[in-house]
Parts: sequence; C-alpha cells; structure tokens
Amino acid sequence: MGRSQDPAEERRLPDTRPDAGTEAVDDRLRTLVRAQERLRSLLDAVMSISRELELPVVLRRIVAAAMELVDARYGALGVLDEEKRELAQFIPVGLGEDEEAALEGVELPRGHGLLGHLIRNPEPLRVESISAHPHSTGFPPGHPPMRTLLGVAISVRGEIYGDLYLSDKRSGRPFDALDEDIVVALAGAAGVAIENARLFEQVRAGAENFQRMLLPRLPDLRPFTGAAVYRPAAAPAQLGGDWYDAILLPDDACAAVIGDVVGHDLRAAATMAQTRNMLRALLYDRRSPPSLVLARLDQTLHAVADSSVTTACLTRVEPGDGGWTLRWSTAGHLPPLLVSPDGRAEYLHADPGLPLGVDPGQPRPDHTRPLPEDSTVVLFTDGLVEHPARPIDACMDELARTAAAHAGLPPDELCRALADNHTGDGHDDIAVLALRVPARRP
Repeated sequence: MGRSQDPAEERRLPDTRPDAGTEAVDDRLRTLVRAQERLRSLLDAVMSISRELELPVVLRRIVAAAMELVDARYGALGVLDEEKRELAQFIPVGLGEDEEAALEGVELPRGHGLLGHLIRNPEPLRVESISAHPHSTGFPPGHPPMRTLLGVAISVRGEIYGDLYLSDKRSGRPFDALDEDIVVALAGAAGVAIENARLFEQVRAGAENFQRMLLPRLPDLRPFTGAAVYRPAAAPAQLGGDWYDAILLPDDACAAVIGDVVGHDLRAAATMAQTRNMLRALLYDRRSPPSLVLARLDQTLHAVADSSVTTACLTRVEPGDGGWTLRWSTAGHLPPLLVSPDGRAEYLHADPGLPLGVDPGQPRPDHTRPLPEDSTVVLFTDGLVEHPARPIDACMDELARTAAAHAGLPPDELCRALADNHTGDGHDDIAVLALRVPARRP
C-alpha cells in the first residue's frame, strides 16, 4: 500500500485544475485572432478586386474572393437587367467539370425562387435549408445539390447592380452572422470596383473612338486596291501613335505610308494627326521621290512644331514601261513586306534611315523594286510583331508566313488576317496597310 499524503503538504502543491476565467480569456483571444485574420483576408480580397479594370474579370474575382472569405463551395454573381426585375447575366464559380457538363444546355437562372426573393428584397439573406424555404422553387435537372445559402446585394452608386450568392460552407455548417458581415463588407468594396471598371470601359471606348476619328478612311484608289486595319492596345485607355494613309497622285502613282509616333498620350495623338496632314499635302503638291518628301516633312515639323520622334515608311507605286515600280524610303521604320500572287512573301530590307524628329539635316536614301502584277505591298507598325519574350526576327518570319498563306485574299481580308494572327504581346497598338497593284497597267 502507498503512503498517504500529508494534508498540509497537499495544500502546498500548485493547483493545476483549469480556471474558468483563464479559459474565457483564451476564448476571447482566439476569437480576436480569428477576427483579425478574417479582417486581413477581407482587406486582401478588396485589394485583389480593386486591381482589376476589366469588368468580366472583376465580377469573377468578386465571387472567388467571397467564396474564399467564408469557405464556400459554390458562388455566383447575378447582374440585374435595366428594369431591375430579373437577371441579365449569371456568373457561377466553383462548379467542377462534371457538374458543368451535367448543366450543359440548361438555361442560366433569370431570378425566380429564392434569387427572385433577394432581388425584390435586397437585404442580406441567410438560409439553412434551401429546399425548405417557402420561396424555393427547386433546382433544374443536373444541378448539384445545395443546402445553405448566403445572399447579399451589390450596389453601385446607390442602385442595385446585382446579387452575390454563396452556398454550402465546406465545414458543413450554415452561414453565420460573421459570414454575413464580412460578405456585406466585401459587397461594398465590390460596388466601387464595378463602378471603376465601368468607367474604365467608357474611357477606353472614348479613347479608341477618338483614335479612329484621327485616322483616315482610305479614298478610292482605283486602279489600285487598298485597305487598312487599326487595333488599339490592350493597355488601359491609352491613345496610340500609329497612323497610315494612302492617296492616288496626279501622275497616276499611288502613295502609301505608315508611321508610329513615340508615346501613348494626347501629344502622340496630336503629332500623329499633324504629321499625317502635312505629309498628305506634301505628297500631293510634289512629284518627288519618297526620300525628299520625308526630308521636307522632317524639316517642316522641326520648324513649325514641337513634335515627338516618329518612325515612318513612305512608298510610291509608279507606272512604268510594261509594269509597276515600287519606290520607298523609311525613317527608322520596319521594312515593307512584298506579297506575290503566287504565295511568296519577302521583306524589302534596306537602309532604314533616321526617324523623323532626330536630325532633319541628314540625307535620306531611296530604294526601288519592280512589282509583279497583282502583288501586294504590306506596311505595318511594330505592335504587330514585337513581343518581349520572342526575338523580333522570329515574329517577323511568322508574319511573312501568315501573309504568304493568305496571299490570295482581298486586301481588307488580308489586313484582318494579319492583325488577327499577330505575334505582338498586345501592349502596343497595331496598324496594317495593304496596297495591291493592278493585274495590268490601264
């Protein structure tokens, strides 16, 4: 048998039994830590959606951020129509491939049942059993089973824009008041992000329209056939400096030019318009070779305007005995691409000369080349072929192959094919101009 312990000694031993007050403090500390973590997650989510400016990306990012904040298995965002009566757009997130396949052909929700209830009553909605709710109308065939729902309205400038829906926490528990509070807070930030994205779209559309207004509509060039395509850069609402023009001259020649003003702002756009207008006047007034026209343009710009550095390639297709001759001069620009009707494409490499705005006193070289009947001269800006991760020669070779493969297309379709299959990274605007000589001299 063991020796019994002295009561006095027992009283001297520390009391290791849990204290109710200490447990309460620990619980409060753990709650505070969890609240701080969720607040940090909320701030991260707000920053994540605020960085985006493309509206479709913003909407999906809002749903994904809300799902992560409350650990939801499914999420969706419904955008209301103009009458605010039903959903015009529904963006689901979280469905697996099998679940998406099962819903193929099923019409997206329009705002009936519980979704319609939230549209008519834009207050936060928490439901522990969707099927038991009086406004529930069930799910369509193939829809994954969902038990719980948290719905929150998103407002933009005080007007309901849409509703954010979350379903089924991964823990299996229903959504609680803390979940609701954090999603309501995210919805407030989401409204600001949506408004920014909408404003960005308006500004970008305005900038693109302004850019297109500065570019000419090509005139009737018969007996030649010409076309041009302009594509704005993907960068936020920037103005580009790309420009082009083509005119039929009094001596039966046809001039075509393409250029690129350094910069992406109003100054670049103004320089582009000024340069194009001056060049057209010089071309029509003088029957000079391209080198002299570019030299005169450079001197004029230097004398009358504080212009930006500009690259350009000016061509002149001239009638001759029994055929056509291409005469061209470049000012720091990429070479013309000659596309033959038999499907060959060749760059006309030559001395590129200095860009406009660098040294107006420097002489400029001219180059000539006979043109096969029905051949096409393609001029383009560097946005078509420049990619920071690829050598420029590889991108230009790919462009030549694309042009050769589409040699038989009309010039407008050829320009679109080259722009659609560009090798650039999309961060610069693109201009392509194609001029096709007649099959025979009239």
